[in-house]
Amino acid sequence: MSHNLFSTFAERMQARGDADFITTREGRGYTYAEALAASARLGGALVALGVKPGDRVAVQVDKSPEAILLYLACLRVGGVYLPLNTGYTGEEIRYFLGDAEPALFVCRPTNIEGARSIAAESGCPAVETLGTAGDGSLMEAAERATPYDDIEPRDANDLAAILYTSGTTGRSKGAMLTHRNLGSNAATLAEAWHFTESDRLIHALPIFHTHGLFVACNVTLTVGSSLLFLPKFDVDVILEELPRGTVMMGVPTFYTRLVQDARLTAEVTANMRLFVSGSAPLTAETHQAFEQRTGHAILERYGMTETNMNISNPYDGQRIAGTVGKPLPGVEIRITDRETHTPVPNGEIGMLEIRGPNVFIGYWRMPEKTREELLEDGFFVTGDLGMVDERGYVHIVGRDKDLVISGGYNVYPKEVEQVIDELDGVMESAVIGLPHPDFGEGVTAVVVPRAQSRLDESTVLASLSGRLAKYKQPKRVFFVDQLPRNTMGKVQKNQLRQQYQDTYR
Repeated sequence: MSHNLFSTFAERMQARGDADFITTREGRGYTYAEALAASARLGGALVALGVKPGDRVAVQVDKSPEAILLYLACLRVGGVYLPLNTGYTGEEIRYFLGDAEPALFVCRPTNIEGARSIAAESGCPAVETLGTAGDGSLMEAAERATPYDDIEPRDANDLAAILYTSGTTGRSKGAMLTHRNLGSNAATLAEAWHFTESDRLIHALPIFHTHGLFVACNVTLTVGSSLLFLPKFDVDVILEELPRGTVMMGVPTFYTRLVQDARLTAEVTANMRLFVSGSAPLTAETHQAFEQRTGHAILERYGMTETNMNISNPYDGQRIAGTVGKPLPGVEIRITDRETHTPVPNGEIGMLEIRGPNVFIGYWRMPEKTREELLEDGFFVTGDLGMVDERGYVHIVGRDKDLVISGGYNVYPKEVEQVIDELDGVMESAVIGLPHPDFGEGVTAVVVPRAQSRLDESTVLASLSGRLAKYKQPKRVFFVDQLPRNTMGKVQKNQLRQQYQDTYR
């Protein structure tokens, strides 16, 4: 039996026929029947361009319905979809093409010259373009091609996609995701979050990332619901569309911006049944403010490139601010000692490890790295530090590499950040460890003050003195207009560590 994820999608697509699959505000879009036919035409183009089962198709294009059709076509013909961040430079693309050795690189029409020369250097045999209005050489090739009406049989463990991690240290690693990884997770989420074909998901996320591509699109395709595709997050547009949507998936920034807008009310969100947040931690303050304004408790969940979604607050039941909920059905977790991998008791902080059908099969061409992070018993070492409370809810306390060891004591940045964020006049903060001659690392806070706030370093330090153990208290506080973030809203602490590295020298 073929385990091609596209087979599952195709059954739903046939059944949904004339129902909307994907629409834009400009009125462009595809019904399920149209999307199914377009995936066959694009599949024909891929085959004509030399894409064979198991070949990688690298894609760096702007968000459009056709980009999702290309993803479907790639699965259909047994290719391995490799989406690339639209912000990557030519130099970065050169690394990915050299590393993944794709059979085809699809780029924006405006980038064609640069893409051709990088592809030639990297030995990538074919380059095509895809625009945002159904244009580009790939769409033209699809019109000429013989439609690929078959569905290439794949094994459950065959690759469906490679997603490069946003590597904050060293080279990006290509997480290899199989048809089983993606299919099992989409089915689990559709059930856990009560998706039905009558849902309309407001989609303002990028589609080169797990959240926007696999969580939002795969769940939609699994149940046959519809997507409203927005090029990016825009508060005005979101507020206009909320009355016509039922679900929104976002990063914390979406929600912090919405709660700052007086137009966000219970009336505007009356038709919505679910708001999901992930990709970066949501503050308890935003969670509570959103619930007060709308009556909706945001559902925070936890996932990563290598595993898709692992843990989620419940659909029915208490969604607790500051936690990511409990493991999804079929997913096992354990919190272990960072050095020995032996489990620690509930209530203690340790390394979060995960096992399940959603966990990737390794890093592309990095066997040593795979062995380090994917243990023999099938558990994946996430690199995140976590704790399970007495209710069984999981708290993520930070990245292992962000842990500060000051004077031999472990300082978990999130604990310090939570205290700083509660101070009057603080919008948000990031706590990092910097080289220190006495302590090894000095705890250091970088704070974004609220407008008109008169905060200064001595006020912040004085406010913390009675609230945190001495070794956890920052030795210095710096103020900035905003924290550096990646496209998914994660704070880039490595940039802060670099910027302030000489503070104690």
